[in-house]
Amino acid sequence: MKLNKPAALLYIPDNVPEEEAISRTTIMGIGAHQDDLEIMSFQGILECFGKNDQWYFGVVVTNGAGSPRNGLYASCSDEDMQRIRKAEQKKAAYVGEYGAMALLDYTSSEVKDGRNHSVVSELNTLIGAARPRIVYTHNPADKHDTHVSVALRVLAAIRQLPESLRPEKVYGCEVWRALDWMMDEEKTQFDVAEHPNLSVAVLGVHDSQVAGGKRYDLATTGRRLANATYAESHGTDATNQLALAMDLTPLIIDPTLDINDYVQAFIRHFSEDVSDKLLRYETGKP
Repeated sequence: MKLNKPAALLYIPDNVPEEEAISRTTIMGIGAHQDDLEIMSFQGILECFGKNDQWYFGVVVTNGAGSPRNGLYASCSDEDMQRIRKAEQKKAAYVGEYGAMALLDYTSSEVKDGRNHSVVSELNTLIGAARPRIVYTHNPADKHDTHVSVALRVLAAIRQLPESLRPEKVYGCEVWRALDWMMDEEKTQFDVAEHPNLSVAVLGVHDSQVAGGKRYDLATTGRRLANATYAESHGTDATNQLALAMDLTPLIIDPTLDINDYVQAFIRHFSEDVSDKLLRYETGKP
């Protein structure tokens, strides 16, 4: 498979032939930056780990040039960081036993440009070749502009596929904005308590981020622990780590659905729930 960018690469940790590595894919994670996959799609990584009939294919869309840096990495140029972050992502793919890892090497500005169709076209080709059953990407209500843009490009790429090649499920996951605000009946919950050592390992190899000034390893574990404890106010914890996601599947089943309207409906339901409680108990209504 020929990728668009000269510095893009396809890494296959177990060195099987490229066609075999891609075609065995059952789950795909598509993130904006190196380490996003390990934060947002650990459920998919976990589901495939140690199995011969399920394989995770990770895709990182951007080159990671603009990341914050400190300590050992304080003097690194953008070019240095791109090289370092690619190496770290390959380490995560090896540790997590990914079936394949694609680093597409786009700039953030290219991804955010809705008139640039290269990203959608390349994702369309990758998803169509891999034919994953499930795709994990960013949620469209994320705080990070590049994350939202990647989610939109992923949805556009899938919508352009024939129905027979589209995944069964697409989930928008947590990174730069948690999803605990969603109504319980509308959020998707993933139990990710198994193999906590693996979660720490695949995030920990991104040393330029963790030691470079952002404790994503602690923050991600803390969010999952909090999700599990605060999931149910009137019951004991069913697990000790939960990852939350927004189900984006209706947007690929019916490509005519407006993405903004779809996401705004979740926000509106949350707003209505808050208003209902305030009005009910402030006025003494039953």
